[in-house]
Amino acid sequence: MKTYKMTIAGLERELPICAAGPNLDIAAFVIFGDVEITVASAKALLEKCPDFDYIVTPEAKSIPLAYEMAKQSGKPYFVCRKGPKLYMTDPVSVNVRSITTAKVQTVYLDGAEGEKLRGKRVLIVDDVISTGESLAAVNKLVQHFDADIVGQCAILAEGDAADRDDIFFLEKLPLFFK
Repeated sequence: MKTYKMTIAGLERELPICAAGPNLDIAAFVIFGDVEITVASAKALLEKCPDFDYIVTPEAKSIPLAYEMAKQSGKPYFVCRKGPKLYMTDPVSVNVRSITTAKVQTVYLDGAEGEKLRGKRVLIVDDVISTGESLAAVNKLVQHFDADIVGQCAILAEGDAADRDDIFFLEKLPLFFK
């Protein structure tokens, strides 16, 4: 299997190259199980962060990062879920289609959690920002509750996302066109 070698938060990793379509390959970055990269990336991102009250993240791959950033900062985090849960109170939803998802998905934020965000400073955290669709969906959910989005960050910015000036990240991740 072909890989792409990069350094993230001072740690070297080999990312497997995967087909994302007939003319595009991506380097797959999955932090699940990689405690070392999760802890180091959380620390490095927090050093770049503005002051915030809450972290909000999309489900699922960015959850370990949001957890670790919450642990290191002492601030709570909420997860925008891929489906409504029985315990949710008046969930709010938004549709999203990301580069790693084959179909349109709906993401949900618990209404009770959203009310805690009202008027608060929110940091949106993701593992990789590529098309920005997941980020936009989380933004809409957070804005529904009139929260102040003070920052949007990820470990990696993929392709054109690296040129955005409304996010911060640790490293650029190239796209591989065939």
